[in-house]
Amino acid sequence: MPHTLGPAPELFTLDAVSFVVDGRTILDAVSDHIHEGHATSIVGPSGSGKSTLLRMLNRLEEPTSGRILFRGVPLPDLDVRELRRRVGMVSQRSTMLTERIDDEVRVGREDLTDEDVDALLEQVALGHIERERTPADLSGGEQQRLALARALAVGPEVLLLDEPTSALDRTAAASVDAVVGRLVDAGLSVVLVSHDLQRAAALTNDALVLDHGQLVDRGDPSDVTYLGGG
Repeated sequence: MPHTLGPAPELFTLDAVSFVVDGRTILDAVSDHIHEGHATSIVGPSGSGKSTLLRMLNRLEEPTSGRILFRGVPLPDLDVRELRRRVGMVSQRSTMLTERIDDEVRVGREDLTDEDVDALLEQVALGHIERERTPADLSGGEQQRLALARALAVGPEVLLLDEPTSALDRTAAASVDAVVGRLVDAGLSVVLVSHDLQRAAALTNDALVLDHGQLVDRGDPSDVTYLGGG
């Protein structure tokens, strides 16, 4: 488990964030902070608004009311393309976009050299795979690690992970977790949504607990009752 961290600069500020769809409240006036250099998990029962909140952090969803700030700047004041370079995201089932592994890594950075690509593949434990191979030939776990390399290629300040291992078998999930753990240990800010409470507790050092769209607890995973702490 990552070490408990002390106070750190605010990366995201959540200010009374609500989201309502067809009269149904998905998020209800959520206010809190996500800190720089932390690995933060967003957990809670199914339908509690976890993925919606995560998607709001790079404007894939917009709050119905309230606001989100990134490094003190309201998200709508930032160019959305620049925001998504700074706030990368890897989803549950990452879509492969190209016919070659090296081209996949270069999706957001066409200027990467072969050496840059090799270094990124090494970073996600894919250094043994030929760059000329087709991403579609990779296993599910390898594709998720390739998606991580693609996201890391643009140099994000924070990485959003939405259930990145839920569609994988245990071995593949462990390989992705190992990569994420190394990224966290290296100091990358990570925000993780997971229904797997053991995984969330093991990979993160801060937790937000949502229930019926409301923030009901937060803190170190070892102190959060929902994660078995407290």
